[in-house]
Amino acid sequence: MPPEDPHETGPPDRPDAPLDERYPGLNVLTADPENAETSARSHLEGYLTPREEHYIRTHHRTPDIDADDWTVSLTGMVEDGIELSMDEIRHDYPTDSVVHMMECSGNGRAYFDPDAEGDQWTVGAVGSAIWTGTPVRDLLNDHGAATDEGLWLSVMGGEAKEGEDVFCRSIPMEKALDDCLLAYEMNGDPMTPEHGYPLRLIVPGWFGNNSVKWVDRMHVMETMVAGEEWQSRNGHDYTEYQQSSYRIVPAQDDDPERHESVETFSTYEQLRNPEEIRNAYLFDQLVKSLITSPTEEAALSSDERVEITGVAWAGDDAVERVELSTDGGETWDEASFVGPDLGRHAVRKFRYVWDATPGQHTLLSRATDEEGREQPVTVSTPDEGLRGISDGKYPWNEKGYGNNAYVPLGVSVAVEE
Repeated sequence: MPPEDPHETGPPDRPDAPLDERYPGLNVLTADPENAETSARSHLEGYLTPREEHYIRTHHRTPDIDADDWTVSLTGMVEDGIELSMDEIRHDYPTDSVVHMMECSGNGRAYFDPDAEGDQWTVGAVGSAIWTGTPVRDLLNDHGAATDEGLWLSVMGGEAKEGEDVFCRSIPMEKALDDCLLAYEMNGDPMTPEHGYPLRLIVPGWFGNNSVKWVDRMHVMETMVAGEEWQSRNGHDYTEYQQSSYRIVPAQDDDPERHESVETFSTYEQLRNPEEIRNAYLFDQLVKSLITSPTEEAALSSDERVEITGVAWAGDDAVERVELSTDGGETWDEASFVGPDLGRHAVRKFRYVWDATPGQHTLLSRATDEEGREQPVTVSTPDEGLRGISDGKYPWNEKGYGNNAYVPLGVSVAVEE
């Protein structure tokens, strides 16, 4: 007989089958640790990405966790530090859900020239899902946590082994209170181990590197994790993934400047003012669009009008418009949004009907958010030394983070008589 409450069950079985057999909709980049992107643009056509097609990004090996034994500690600037069981997190607090188009900050790294460091993600390190769990603000308020403006919540994953860097991200308190979740369900079911079972922080609208998996500790503090204390705490470095990785570092830098706080959490604003933050942090996602149909090298007929469809997202901001070009960017026309608007962190679908003429065509899409920020055209070269978006160019950086330039994302099609 099925269990009385299917949401109380554990994750799907973890057979010994290879990752690509368990996730048939993914293209596996590395198997140990597991990193894989959705294998086709068409997988992103819908409002929700099935778990089997949603990208996976891990830094250490995926842990084998028994949720019945898993606890999360709340420490730091709190009245009563506590360890909470999964049962308490599920049942003692309100439940909320959010639709979030989550993008890996390395998505589009494959289009950097010369190559940037790391797995060569193309367009598939992105996925839309309904995440369900406990609002972080309710847990913080229930235990007397300090929640003043300017404080930080550092959230730590429990996968690091002895000598490994702990995956830790510092989230500004304003964002933590606004809409962050401790999620235990993905698209209505328990998450798979690779997606963070049994508990994952979800930071809606922000790059996926902020959505810490396998959460086992939350620490309320005055600053981001920084300094010697956190670099060698309990034999682990907690600062690597906050202060060194997930920063925009051009080829000319040896090591990014470390900060205890920043004035803006908008990645775009940091990229626009690199004199204030020389190495932008990957927080809020950038405006971006992707054509999902027709696909690359499609053969089309001029006998019929061609429907071009795609998706767009803009992190914490709404997508204001999407424009299409069928001639490699020489001319542009506005596309139409279709379907429902599922919230500011969800994907927007767009459509454009094209009276195609015979020949080879490069199809491009570019999105603009509600603040008037438009996708840049292309990626700069390392020699240009850009630290921010300038003159339609996205800055080349050592680890290929944040690429939202539209030219590399275009598709080439042939239209026949």
